Amino acid sequence: MTKLETYLFFDGDCAEAMKFYEQVLSGKLSVVPVKGSPAEPHVPPGSEDKLLHARLDVDGAVIMASDWLDTTPFPGQSGFSVTLTVADAAAAKALFDKLLEGGKATMPFGKTFWSEGFGQVVDKFGTPWMVMAESNPQS
Repeated sequence: MTKLETYLFFDGDCAEAMKFYEQVLSGKLSVVPVKGSPAEPHVPPGSEDKLLHARLDVDGAVIMASDWLDTTPFPGQSGFSVTLTVADAAAAKALFDKLLEGGKATMPFGKTFWSEGFGQVVDKFGTPWMVMAESNPQS
């Protein structure tokens, strides 16, 4: 079986971001901190309070993440969007609004030619999202 999953990197706020996503998406979160892990001796000094790995399971979908544990500066998140598709426009709008808290809409939520509801947001952690309803207004 092939799986396609998302892996995100954060600049020291992975735990906070993933707890936020757990709440917004009603998922189940598991985390592995650097401290106490077999990787602890191999990460840059000062990384002990960061997350080595996080996994959020949401209705069969998975988002994984960790803090940036390289000695090079965090490059930020760019060139992609996490796409979230739900059954109807009302549910999509509710999720869009939750992800928007403290973030910025890059495309306001509204009806498009491909969906009853679609919008783009960069959340307060810098993660870009596309949120949409499965419905097609032309069908």
